[in-house]
Amino acid sequence: MSDLLSRITIEPGKRSGKPCVRGLRITVADVLGWLASGESAASILGFHPDLEPDDILACLAFAAREVDQPGVIAA
Repeated sequence: MSDLLSRITIEPGKRSGKPCVRGLRITVADVLGWLASGESAASILGFHPDLEPDDILACLAFAAREVDQPGVIAA
């Protein structure tokens, strides 16, 4: 999983410091939002050719790690 998580970068000057995919201007939240709205991974990759299949898995791994942290409020 650490290999996947290394694909997630945080740069203060990029997208307001939000976690992004490999330094691109595509945030983890963007990818998760697309998935949550029903887009398939194949569709996302088709619309965003800079993304790779492991980038989508990295976003999911990042989200899984983050919600497992203390202080995260579950609905």
